[in-house]
Amino acid sequence: MVAGVRTVRLPPRSPNLNAYAERFVRTIKESCLNRMILVGERSLRRAIDEFVEHYHHERNHQGMSNQLLFPAPATMRGCAPIACRARLGGLLKYYHQPAA
Repeated sequence: MVAGVRTVRLPPRSPNLNAYAERFVRTIKESCLNRMILVGERSLRRAIDEFVEHYHHERNHQGMSNQLLFPAPATMRGCAPIACRARLGGLLKYYHQPAA
């Protein structure tokens, strides 16, 4: 056990047991990593950290009825202009109405 992570052995020929992990890896590769030139471990870790933050707090998930996994607290929405939060130099974008 390293850094609090426990290894779980999967039985042979059981591809559906790690479907969630495979889907996440495919999503991060297609949406982020395949579009970047990484120059070492530090840039890879920063890209992964930014993507995970975007994935959990700013990206709609179709399996969850197009909702955010961890939405920001509800704010009063009115005539406020739409703002864009860009991550990784504009590769990942999130549009929202800031609090008035």
